[in-house]
Amino acid sequence: MMKKTYATSMPNHIGAFLKASKCFAALGINITRVSYDKAVDSHMLFLDVEGPEEQIQKADAELQKIGYLQDNAGNSSIVLIEFCIRDVPGSVTDILELIDAFHFNISYINSQENGTDYQYFKMGLHVEDPGRIAAFMEQAQKLCKVRMIEYNSSGRTYDNSIFYSAFVRGLSQMLDLTDDQKQTLLVSSNLAMQTLDEQGLSPYRTFDSISKFAELLAKSRQEQFVPRITGHKVTEDTEIILIEPPCGSNTAVIKSSGKILCIDSGYACYRTEMMKVLDDVVPGFDRMPKRLLLTHGDVDHCGLMNEFDQVIVSHKTASSLQKEYEEENGFREQNPLHKPYVNICKSLTSYAPMNPEKLRTPWPDIPNLRAPLTQIGFFDFGDLHFEVYEGKGGHLPGEIVLIDYDHKIAFTGDIYINTHGLTAEQAAYNQYAPILMTSVDTDPKLCSEERKAILGRLGVGNWKIFGGHGSPKDYCVK
Repeated sequence: MMKKTYATSMPNHIGAFLKASKCFAALGINITRVSYDKAVDSHMLFLDVEGPEEQIQKADAELQKIGYLQDNAGNSSIVLIEFCIRDVPGSVTDILELIDAFHFNISYINSQENGTDYQYFKMGLHVEDPGRIAAFMEQAQKLCKVRMIEYNSSGRTYDNSIFYSAFVRGLSQMLDLTDDQKQTLLVSSNLAMQTLDEQGLSPYRTFDSISKFAELLAKSRQEQFVPRITGHKVTEDTEIILIEPPCGSNTAVIKSSGKILCIDSGYACYRTEMMKVLDDVVPGFDRMPKRLLLTHGDVDHCGLMNEFDQVIVSHKTASSLQKEYEEENGFREQNPLHKPYVNICKSLTSYAPMNPEKLRTPWPDIPNLRAPLTQIGFFDFGDLHFEVYEGKGGHLPGEIVLIDYDHKIAFTGDIYINTHGLTAEQAAYNQYAPILMTSVDTDPKLCSEERKAILGRLGVGNWKIFGGHGSPKDYCVK
């Protein structure tokens, strides 16, 4: 059986969806999800279907025939224009005739009298050929005073006929997305909207959050990628260098006895920037054998795993990464509240699954963890000797915590982060995941218990806790 998502153009006539439904039914194809919201986009209809591959190919041809599979993206634009016309009967007729002559569609009209001899007509025009706008404006100015208010906007307030197409096109321009990434983003954005809308949340809040998330990603690229970098001396031969990018997880570089280990890696979209930073803090890094230890398998922590020769993970994280490689749902995607956000992140950050042959799982798998935090083994690196604990899955199944009792160092992933140690950019970035996912944690109550369990395991003394985001936390146990 084959699964497929259609992001279709709903033909504007009575019984349009009925025709599509009959098409699938006749071919023995089951519709598993439908999303259509005229308030968001009056044409876009999203359909998840499941059926034999041969039948789905036949459905493609049939949907094309009845007008569902249209390319709405093209080069179409929205222009918001204000016409100042005399407040007399029939004064708008000449403008409407000009719009008709240019074959522009009117998607928004707003006007009312204002106590003067003139009215200001605001019209949103859907323009298939942007090259004709200048000629239209030249002709319109012969009829009345006219000004262009907005051009090529998403059209939230004055157009809802090509919302999704304009939305994806805008993000693509910021981040230079491939066609496949655009399609994934289109479907995932709709799924995020649908999921949150079912909870009574505004769909526009969702799209606004996605846009701002993408803007933050784009603003931090190339020369604007300026992470906070701090060094932390542990022993004469051991140093931890913490790299904190504006967006995404921290990367800790442990230098000990001539060896290098990275803990977590950040987003894939910052590959070039991060590899340069790593080569700066560890000269010759690009020529070294590269080992990465992942605290957990979230996109913002494992985006650069393909750049490493060996990736050390828990058994559960390995299982999740393997599922992704096999194009199945990983642990995050198995949660319907998290799936749209994760897929959006993957599209916007150029995430690519890794061949599981690189994975190493040095600790045993404990299928049914009972305590919030369970010791599963040890991990030695240079001068450091870590006890390794696996969380019960409060943040994400497979999460691990590393504690070195001799040197009073802990790596906690996202179970414990220093929220007061975030930069302004990091704080702005971190506010959008909870909006889109409803919570960054799989089980917030359990994650809180895991946090308490971590602090409860720290012995007397001055500790340095390296969380997944923000600066290290200096923590004193008396």
